Amino acid sequence: MAVTENTLILETTQGPVTIEMRPDLAPGHVARIKELVREGFYDGIVFHRVIEGFMAQTGCPHGTGTGGSGQKLKAEFNKEPHVRGTASMARAASPDSADSQFFICFDDASFLNGQYTVWGKVTEGMENVDKIKRGEPVKDPDKIVKAHMAADAA
Repeated sequence: MAVTENTLILETTQGPVTIEMRPDLAPGHVARIKELVREGFYDGIVFHRVIEGFMAQTGCPHGTGTGGSGQKLKAEFNKEPHVRGTASMARAASPDSADSQFFICFDDASFLNGQYTVWGKVTEGMENVDKIKRGEPVKDPDKIVKAHMAADAA
């Protein structure tokens, strides 16, 4: 896959995960995630909620699922399906409550379609996502050691 301005690399404790971001689907979410990545927000953040056969969630600075960056995002729901490798935003009950938390689907989660903002898809390293420790909460969780945009690494 060609490295673009929209290639996100998560260096996790289980190995690298490459996500191709989709500004065509969710321009506001992609722009905000890039900002957070470039500020180092995701570095050291754990996968706090990991459910077998469903998804691995990260992006909470407290490691509990209770926090974010402090900037709520307007929903950008789209028709992209929640399937294996989909990267989508977590949120509270309000559609416009997504912030910094996101999840990667392990499997088909079509019941989420149209209710959560899909902003990317894992293109490499899904086997590393599969290795992330499970739990709610996760005991001794895996984490994002460093997140960076591939375009910035050159």
